[in-house]
Amino acid sequence: MDVNGTVAEGFEPVREAFVRNFETLGERGAAVAVYRDGHKVVDLWGGTRDVDGTEPWERGTAQIVRSATKGVAAAVLLMLAERGELDLDAPVGHYWPEYKAQGKEHTLVRHVLAHRAGVPVLDRPLTPAEAADPDFAAAVLAAQAPAWEPGTNHGYHAQTYSWLTGELVRRATGRSVGEWIATGIAGPLGLDLWLGLPEAQAHRVGRVGPVEAPAQEGALRTRPKRAVAEAYADPDSLTTRAFAAITPLPDENDPSYRAAVLPASNGIATADGLARFYAALTGEVDSVRLFAPGTLERARTEVSAGPDRVLVIPTRFGLGYMLHGSASPLLGPGSFGHPGRGGALGFADPDSGIAFGYVTNGFRKSVTADPRAQALVRAVRTALA
Repeated sequence: MDVNGTVAEGFEPVREAFVRNFETLGERGAAVAVYRDGHKVVDLWGGTRDVDGTEPWERGTAQIVRSATKGVAAAVLLMLAERGELDLDAPVGHYWPEYKAQGKEHTLVRHVLAHRAGVPVLDRPLTPAEAADPDFAAAVLAAQAPAWEPGTNHGYHAQTYSWLTGELVRRATGRSVGEWIATGIAGPLGLDLWLGLPEAQAHRVGRVGPVEAPAQEGALRTRPKRAVAEAYADPDSLTTRAFAAITPLPDENDPSYRAAVLPASNGIATADGLARFYAALTGEVDSVRLFAPGTLERARTEVSAGPDRVLVIPTRFGLGYMLHGSASPLLGPGSFGHPGRGGALGFADPDSGIAFGYVTNGFRKSVTADPRAQALVRAVRTALA
C-alpha cells in the first residue's frame, strides 16, 4: 500500500497501524491526522478517493463523516452559550415556542445536547427531501410526543439531533448551523469542513459506500449481545426507529443530500479538518481557540451515563460529545469527541494535548467503535507511552 504524508518523530506507530488497516482490515481509502498541543504531528492518507473507484486519494480529499458531524454542531451551541446568545438551562420552548407541544415544555437546551430530550424517533419518518427542509422537519419534530419524559433518561438521537440543534441555532441567531460553522469555526481556522457542501468544493469529495469486514477478522469477532441484536432486528424498537427517522435512507453520494444541512449526519471533512477543529477546542491553533476553559469543561463533564435507550449499550455523554468508555473508547478518561457510524472519528484529549481525526470512504456495520479507527487510537497511545 502506497501511503502518503508525514509523521513526526515518535509517531511512527500511527503510520504502521494505518498501513495495517489497508493490509488486514479491508480499508479502501482513508486519512488520519493528529495534532499535539496545537501542532500537526500526523498527516497520512492512502487508497482510493472513491470506495468503488481507482483514482488515488489525494491531500485534501474529503468525505462525509456521518455522526462525527454532531460534535461540530454541538460546538456551535456551546459557543453561543459562552457568548450569552443561548442559555443551556432554558427550556427549548423559550426559543422555539411550537416545541412546547405534547409534554415537551420542560425540555431544556442541555437535554438536547446530552441526548435526554426523549424524541429520538418520529411517528412518521421523513423522506430525504423532507429531512432537508428545515421548516418542515422542525414542525414535525415540534409536534412529536416524547418516548420518555424529557430529562429523565438518555438515548441516542441518531437523526433527530439534526432538527433539534439546527432549529435552536436558527431561532437564536437567524442563521443556519451550517452558515454559523462556515463563518464562526471553519473560516477562522481554515478548516476543510462543511455542513452544507458548497458546489465549488464538490470535486474534492469521494464516493462512500458499505464495506464488509475481512473474513479472518469476522471469524474472530464475538457476536453482539442478544439484547443489542434483538433491538436492531425489531422494526418497532427505539433503536431501529431512531436510525430510520429518515426513510428511505438517503443516498450519501447525491449532491442534493451533501448540500443539505443535517447536523446529525451529513458533515463533510478531511481528517485534518476534524483534528484541527478538536485541537482548537482545547487550545490555540494559529492563535485561534474556540472554547474558553469553562466551556471545555462543560463539554466533557458527564451528563448522561448508563444503558442507552436507543443503542442498548452503556454510553456516556457530556454536552454534545461522547465521552471515553466501553462503547466508544477514546484516548483516555478525559477524552471527548464523536464517532460517525461505520467509520469516521474525531476527538480531543486535553490531558495529553492530542486531537485526532480519521475519515474513510468505506463504512462498516460498527456504530460507535470502528476497528480501523480504534487501531489508530491505540497507535497514538503507544506513541505517547
